[in-house]
Amino acid sequence: METVRKALLTVAVLGAGAGVGSILFAVVAPGELKKQSMLQEFPERDPQRRDEAFRTKELMMATLKDAATTNENMTWRKNWMVSGGGRSA
Repeated sequence: METVRKALLTVAVLGAGAGVGSILFAVVAPGELKKQSMLQEFPERDPQRRDEAFRTKELMMATLKDAATTNENMTWRKNWMVSGGGRSA
């Protein structure tokens, strides 16, 4: 009988904890209007930010392509805007 009582008490405590957690989540979670405004404020939604990310990715891919086609040690390069043969370090 003692085991059944402990089990029921454990279930009641866990249920109460889940209920309190659910209520807190419902209170703290943003409303639909707030969600829409938050989605509009993402940096990826900004065209200037997207263009900057695209340009950065484009430069990185060009550098990787250059590194793959040359025997030059790319870590020694100081002027990254210079491409072609010869050491720049």
